[in-house]
Amino acid sequence: MVQAVAAVDQASGATPGAVGAPAAAWISRFETPLSTEGGGPLSGLSFAAKDNIDAAGLPTTAGCPAFAYEPAEHAAVVRRLLDAGARLHGKTNLDQFACGLNGTRSPYGAVPNAFNPAYVSGGSSSGSAYVVAAGEVDFALGTDTAGSGRVPAGLNNIVGLKPTKGLISTRGVVPAAQSVDCVSIFARTVATAVRVLETALGYDAADPYSRSLTLASQAFPPAFRFGVPSSLEFCGDALAEAAFRESVSRLRELGGTPVTIDFTPLAQAAALLYESALVAERYAAVRHFFDSHQGDVVEPVRGIIASGRNHSAADLYDAQTQLRALGQRAAAMWAGIDVLLVPTAPTHYTIAAMQADPVALNRNLGAYTNFVNLLDYAALSVPSAIRPDGLPFGITLIGPCASDWQLAELGQRYHHATGLTQGATGQPLPAAQPIAGIQPAASVKVAVVGAHLSGMPLNRQLTERGATLAAQAETAPHYQFFALPGTVPPKPGLLRVAPGTGTRIALEVWDMPAAHYGSFVALIPAPLGIGTLELADGSSVQGFVCEAQATAGALDISHFGGWRAYIDSLQKS
Repeated sequence: MVQAVAAVDQASGATPGAVGAPAAAWISRFETPLSTEGGGPLSGLSFAAKDNIDAAGLPTTAGCPAFAYEPAEHAAVVRRLLDAGARLHGKTNLDQFACGLNGTRSPYGAVPNAFNPAYVSGGSSSGSAYVVAAGEVDFALGTDTAGSGRVPAGLNNIVGLKPTKGLISTRGVVPAAQSVDCVSIFARTVATAVRVLETALGYDAADPYSRSLTLASQAFPPAFRFGVPSSLEFCGDALAEAAFRESVSRLRELGGTPVTIDFTPLAQAAALLYESALVAERYAAVRHFFDSHQGDVVEPVRGIIASGRNHSAADLYDAQTQLRALGQRAAAMWAGIDVLLVPTAPTHYTIAAMQADPVALNRNLGAYTNFVNLLDYAALSVPSAIRPDGLPFGITLIGPCASDWQLAELGQRYHHATGLTQGATGQPLPAAQPIAGIQPAASVKVAVVGAHLSGMPLNRQLTERGATLAAQAETAPHYQFFALPGTVPPKPGLLRVAPGTGTRIALEVWDMPAAHYGSFVALIPAPLGIGTLELADGSSVQGFVCEAQATAGALDISHFGGWRAYIDSLQKS
């Protein structure tokens, strides 16, 4: 029933731990994939589980042979996926006790990068990322405490969905730091990851950290604001820095406006995970085993866990208070942005370099991940580019608690805009799929004919409310157009007249978030107002109109066909 591949891959004969040995990605596999009879929403999909997640019939090792045990039942998330028709192929390698972000801290071998086996896969969910990137399974479960569900995704050109804490039950998962642990999902497309999340999520009363959450159901607005850290560190990696600049440009093309944010409180929160009494939770997770089997734990995992013994309860309360204070400071950024953009990882490291300097380089890989769970945010890592050296670069979209569907909708649009192929398979991305649970942001189309046109003095009243240009059009031939005297800045008046007595007038149609429409209308001075305009194609839209009495004595400029042509004529005269 079970095929062990921890020592030698049965197909290739490669020894795990040797550079380029794919066997290092697997701990053990079912000879016949495990499944539940019948169909379901995940029918036809295959998956793997990180080996700190219980699957009955396979040992759970957490990357430590001396710790291994035979679970009597599946972890709650594995049971949900099997019941939905997915097929479990086996367990994947990890940084021991999920302590690390690089994939080299395992007695079962270092997991190679799917694009260049000299480089790390990223961790701690290294094996899960590799088998997805290589196309061996359709998706895989990882865990994420400090970035383990994101860093391997970014380094292997796949999607890493890190849900809001408590959204997926962690019952049956060996804890790393239980109050911030998440089960994460690796897939080659956002649509597959979302399909899995739909099945995996749900409140579990037997999990002390499970939560019943209502996820935000409206997409980010068409004109969204994304935060970019004021200072960015790429560890001297110019190719990563250039790839991140590309990602900022791509988000602009998707309707985003970059907003510089102060990264200091986020970086300080990230540092607390290992440099404060919060590390005591890692010791608490495995202390009963660790106290009697410390010699069976690899370095530097052993030293990290052991350091948790050195803190008092008072130290822990101090660290928690400091974290809360940093969270309050960081929360202010959400008033000015819809989503935060960061590199998933600042650089790539070779396996040899990581093993030579395992603590400092591992810390670098977590520069943009460690704070997310501590501050109760959701995150989604998506592929962004293949660098000139052939290595992947990924970005992470971060949002507040319960923004999971919003991140997925934007992340899918971003991923498909890259034109990348799936993982390391070379297969093109399939068509984008609707994101379950998400609705387009409510908006109102409004037609402008004068000072609100693009480049005109009042256009900012549209753009600062997140409105985006939807179309250039003309009215039906039933309108007269006037230059209203005494208006500052100069404004026109559009008046509907009897059929056959008017002309077509050029206009722009803007898509405005419904939440801001009222404040926009409140700015419109008499004699102007908003009414229904008939367009040349027969459709109707809300737009600027004028009271008839205001046009008495006003200059008729209908023959110019629009405000821009009239203004140009004044500048030429």
